[in-house]
Amino acid sequence: MDNKEKFFEQIEQGYTTKGDYITVGAGMLDGETITNAFIKIPLKTLNRHGLIAGATGTGKTKTLQVLAENLSDKGIPVLLMDLKGDLSGIAQPSPGHHKIDERHEKIGLPFEAKGFPVEILSLSEQDGVRLRATVSEFGPVLLSRILDLSVTQEGIVAVVFKYCDDNKLPLLDLKDFKKVLQYATGEGKEEFQKDYGRISTSSTGTILRKIIELEQQGADIFFGEKSFDVEDLVRIDENGRGYVNIIRLTDIQDRPKLFSTFMLSLLAEIYSTFPEQGDSERPELVLFIDEAHLIFDNASKALLDQIESIVKLIRSKGIGLYFVTQNPTDVPDEVLAQLGLKVQHALRAFTAKDRKAIKLTAQNYPISEFYDTAEVLTSLGTGEALVSALDEKGRPTPLAATMMRAPMSRMDILTDAELKDVLDQSKLIKKYNEEIDRESAYEILNEKIEKAEKEAEKEKEHKTTSSRSTTRRSTRMNPVVKVLTSATFIRGVMGVLKKVIR
Repeated sequence: MDNKEKFFEQIEQGYTTKGDYITVGAGMLDGETITNAFIKIPLKTLNRHGLIAGATGTGKTKTLQVLAENLSDKGIPVLLMDLKGDLSGIAQPSPGHHKIDERHEKIGLPFEAKGFPVEILSLSEQDGVRLRATVSEFGPVLLSRILDLSVTQEGIVAVVFKYCDDNKLPLLDLKDFKKVLQYATGEGKEEFQKDYGRISTSSTGTILRKIIELEQQGADIFFGEKSFDVEDLVRIDENGRGYVNIIRLTDIQDRPKLFSTFMLSLLAEIYSTFPEQGDSERPELVLFIDEAHLIFDNASKALLDQIESIVKLIRSKGIGLYFVTQNPTDVPDEVLAQLGLKVQHALRAFTAKDRKAIKLTAQNYPISEFYDTAEVLTSLGTGEALVSALDEKGRPTPLAATMMRAPMSRMDILTDAELKDVLDQSKLIKKYNEEIDRESAYEILNEKIEKAEKEAEKEKEHKTTSSRSTTRRSTRMNPVVKVLTSATFIRGVMGVLKKVIR
């Protein structure tokens, strides 16, 4: 048996599945694509999370697109974070190209062009279904971690939430939360101190400054009503295909705080909402987080701990998380250890640091008798990748340099007219794009303060009136006394006495 036959046999055995699967391409040996040596990813293991990595221009986004559209075809909804704005083309079929035909001929897989059901979501003022959440839904722990607060400051946030719960004050947006903080050390200082203990003005000042920093990144748009129901992410169209939900994030690339805030709140909401799946045959929802380094680069230790915890726990809900980034070292080791599927596109060695990163990356993959992994990492072409997955028993599959299949949908953005058509057909826009500003903590406390000020003013006026009245009464002389003590009366009496004496 020659080397090629031996390789084909290993791929065929290592990637055979009993259940349903998606095919991502065909194995390669010595730079040659081995036709029909299909690399199959079992649906059963897609909730074990994954990584798509590689240098700029090596095909990461196209791999993401291939996975998303094949999942949709299998009736599994997908959520994509589109930071570069080049994923909306999934709604339209590929125009085709002779190079695509050549690629698929080598793979041994027929090519079919088609578009997929798409829902455009927005975290900012961009067109699309508006994503919002209330401060109450975040809760004190998550909000404190996002703001990177100290233990003392976390305690104050917890007290604020408790006060609002006890007094039925809805915390909907950031202005509500700021108002309660100001009230705690201002007009309501005595009330807070009596029931919850003294609250430091310097601590509330620090929290307020951090909230303002969050607002400057656009979080004031995100917090509020109507809250997005995560159940709307798992819709299936009339043809049984899962919706591809695309969140347009092109205008928040320079606002990582807002991006990580949104991501954590979304994952926490999904985890608390979705039921336990156990060992299911397919995922309920798969999320792809593009430019994942934006989450990790500026995250505090507390925030990283929260992300790690959610990554570990959320797969039991049937949720798969896939991080897309340039280098695997962008993802913390604790998170990287949880990722079952790894699709590694080419890395470029321009510096000593790059070479060290490549060496470390190679050590993350199973040892292969067919490849020098570190060498292959630098020689892969565009649309080629090293793939390692988990089989249905949870064991790593053989490492395979893979010729990746081409996307069935358009590898480009929608035109303005096409985008408008997608938005016009959306049922969710009608549901979520009406902004609601009902009475909440801000209005209730303002009303309470105004009422207290009016009562204080009335009390002050009453005291002033009473004081004036008392003063007038005490200085006004009794008429009889006034007559008896008058000089005229005294002279008259003295004149009468003189006459009597004489």
